[in-house]
Amino acid sequence: MITTVTPNGTLRSRPMVTQSFTGDGELWFFMSDDSGKARDLAQEHGVNVSYTDAAQNRFVSVSGNAVVRKDRQKIQQLWRPELERFFPAGVDDPHLALLCVRVDTAEYWDARSGKMLTLENAGDASALTDRPLGDHTRVAIRATPTSG
Repeated sequence: MITTVTPNGTLRSRPMVTQSFTGDGELWFFMSDDSGKARDLAQEHGVNVSYTDAAQNRFVSVSGNAVVRKDRQKIQQLWRPELERFFPAGVDDPHLALLCVRVDTAEYWDARSGKMLTLENAGDASALTDRPLGDHTRVAIRATPTSG
């Protein structure tokens, strides 16, 4: 789920499918540039992306800044035929865009083990540290936040 801030300040969450996570802390999604998400992001770039595996009691919360991009080369790189059900015109859809979320913080809870794992560095899996589930820590992925 991705949560945006609407122009009137309320939070709105929508299901989306992550197309890519890069080693430098970027999540990529396909979207329409004339959607409610696009209108929300025109005024507020801060977002939260959440993932859950309820069967395994695992949860991830990612916060960052999002920007809508019309990068044709990246669209071609990430495109998959199954996306045509959402974008019937395919890569030629005039409203097809990418949403890039630059991750600032991430938290991972594994309720089965009673631990909360924190990601210290988006590109280094060895940076995972575990803490008791009751502890709550906000972890910076980047030294300084970036703007889109």
